[in-house]
Amino acid sequence: MSGGLLVAGTTSDAGKSVVTAGICRWLVRQGVKVAPFKAQNMSLNSFVTTEGAEIGRAQAMQAQACRIEPTALMNPVLLKPGGEQSSQVVLLGKPVGELSARGYHGGRQQQLLGTVLDCLEQLRGTYDAVICEGAGSPAEINLRRTDIVNMGIARNAGLPVLVVGDIDRGGVFASFFGTVALLSPEDQRCVAGFLVNKFRGDVSLLEPGLDMLLGLTGRRTYGVLPFRHGLGIDEEDGLRVSLRGTVRESVVAPPVGEDVLRVAVCAVPLMSNFTDVDALAAEPGVVVRFVDRPEELSDADLVIVPGTRGTVRALEWLRERGLADALVRRAAEQRPVLGICGGFQILGEHIEDDVESRRGHVDGLGILPVRVRFAREKTLTRPSGEALGEHVEGYEIHHGVADVTGGTPFISDDKGHSLDGCRVGQTWGTHWHGSLESDGFRRAFLREVAAAAGRRFVPAPDTSFAALREEQLDQLGDLIEQHADTDALWRLIESGAPQGLPFIPPGAPA
Repeated sequence: MSGGLLVAGTTSDAGKSVVTAGICRWLVRQGVKVAPFKAQNMSLNSFVTTEGAEIGRAQAMQAQACRIEPTALMNPVLLKPGGEQSSQVVLLGKPVGELSARGYHGGRQQQLLGTVLDCLEQLRGTYDAVICEGAGSPAEINLRRTDIVNMGIARNAGLPVLVVGDIDRGGVFASFFGTVALLSPEDQRCVAGFLVNKFRGDVSLLEPGLDMLLGLTGRRTYGVLPFRHGLGIDEEDGLRVSLRGTVRESVVAPPVGEDVLRVAVCAVPLMSNFTDVDALAAEPGVVVRFVDRPEELSDADLVIVPGTRGTVRALEWLRERGLADALVRRAAEQRPVLGICGGFQILGEHIEDDVESRRGHVDGLGILPVRVRFAREKTLTRPSGEALGEHVEGYEIHHGVADVTGGTPFISDDKGHSLDGCRVGQTWGTHWHGSLESDGFRRAFLREVAAAAGRRFVPAPDTSFAALREEQLDQLGDLIEQHADTDALWRLIESGAPQGLPFIPPGAPA
């Protein structure tokens, strides 16, 4: 087998990421050597590869679906929003500067097409199949001229396009038809057909509409995937934490101890890598919620200040909302607080930032004895160490360099030398994302929190976050295998879009 496919969507959040992962897992179970690819990703949820490159977490998750290590080739362009008008541009895993939306779409994006196509070609030369994910909608006619992630990549790389629509939102037939009808004749020739996502009910009631869609567009539907709770793993953006959804929406084991443990996550602006709390939400008896009012901290057993792309802006937001004072009081009362990455920096004494916000000296909350200086070079590593007597692994993505002047080391090497973070009383801080995915450390940390909070909570002895993630990926593969026409999908990946597909007027405006 040799080929590829672009999974596009009628809208953002139509299900492109999970469908791509499902196709990847289905293919790898057939013995196909497959890799994921997304030319350009806009997300604050990112991951660090073993070679120290930053890519979107969705592509890292899709690589896991393929049972391979993620690389920068799989997501050559990552845009990390820093506000309404600008984003940090990460090229081949390294930041290359900040650009406004106008500046990026006005010329820089098109300049990256050669790099993007070269990365895709390298993957196609290594793997039997490459399953590509689009972004937003391919019918964003205002952006088509400079597009490098949807029809721009499909046309240049000769990829067939499968358009995914979320029927749970309504209007899926109009969305399918309108998506094709707003493409140029050349782009339309790449669109092979459709995939319905998140369907509830009797498929036979949908089939007349699919037949009419075929008659109207000349394009078939390759499958109807049923609605499944808790499969939005490693979302690009938003607040739908993946495994939290699984815990809340499906049958979950009851708490092992007598109490539940309540975790409040401060919903700071430009929150990054909120997937850090997925592993907590996967624990039976742990209730995770996002909060934006000080009153919501009162009954929490643990408060988390998460990572953010705008540390100084998030600090101001906490002060404006009264959350900063609540955190200071909480720490003084020896009630558990955890700061992760930007949250760790916020808990410190002061921040020198001439890079991200360019605000210079800013006072932190003063809870931890830490002084932070923002460096122009971004730290991108995959470290490991020990904490609370357990092995812990994580990844670092930050410009801030922490000078820890007191407290107790949080994460150390095997000789007891501090590697990262610190602890004062019941307040912890670390730059490491993903540390709570280490099962032994997570259980030890939750035991500490429960003891400090006076809760009779006991971590489940057998929760494996890695196993839960694999289980979700297998469920995605099952959805494709059981509810898509896999023979037709196989032919599409191997041979490309069918010949003679009709043009649907009016096409893209001139």
